[in-house]
Amino acid sequence: MYRFLLSRQWVILTLVAVLLIPTMIRLGFWQLHRYEERTARNDLVARALEASPVPVGSLTAPGRKITTRERYRTVTAEGRFDTDREVVVRRRTDSDDNIGYHVLTPFVLADGKVMLVNRGWIPADGPSQTRFPKIPAPPRGEITVTGRLMPDETTEASGIKDLEGLPDRQVMLINSAQQAERLDARVLGGYVVLKEPEPKGGSPEPIGKPGNENAALNFAYAIQWWLFAAAVPVGWWFLVRRERREREDAESAGGTEPAEAEPATV
Repeated sequence: MYRFLLSRQWVILTLVAVLLIPTMIRLGFWQLHRYEERTARNDLVARALEASPVPVGSLTAPGRKITTRERYRTVTAEGRFDTDREVVVRRRTDSDDNIGYHVLTPFVLADGKVMLVNRGWIPADGPSQTRFPKIPAPPRGEITVTGRLMPDETTEASGIKDLEGLPDRQVMLINSAQQAERLDARVLGGYVVLKEPEPKGGSPEPIGKPGNENAALNFAYAIQWWLFAAAVPVGWWFLVRRERREREDAESAGGTEPAEAEPATV
């Protein structure tokens, strides 16, 4: 009755179905893991953004690496901006994907240590991007700044190549170790993204808050893959029943059992 299942095409079809089921199940679990990772990341970011501000020295120090839990924490610091040693970070975009720079300004603390402050985005000054752009100056003198703590940028984490031979006072990555060497100073690990523009109304464009990753989409994909896995044996059994019914109808009509299709010859 089901001898046709031993035919070449049915053996191949059955093997394909058998292989598809565990593959789809694994893909579903992979999407579930991505959902859990993104959910955890969103929760971590939310807690960091909601946490009360703390002095920057309580979370970082020269040569220290910013951890995942410290990322996006709000920190405060008292000191002064050193615009004479300010640099710009190339190939950065604003909220509308316009190409420009991030403004990286050393902030000298009372004890002489330096905190790197990303003051925001400015448009590129011409297509060549070889000249140092005009940048709105921050307030002079001793002030208090508040911002989000970020880890050092690396090529491995960001995908941005650290090019050499750049125009004067231009960099590709915000890296405290590199800036410590350039400034010949004790630079705190990581950098700080200003939460409030300095000065208000005449400063680089503020960098927005980190957005939530779409974890729900990964959960939906996981369910989708598992539904596909469940549909494979159902579909296989439907095809088997249809093949059997067609063969029975052919036999009851006085015919013979349909012959197996042979490969075409030239």
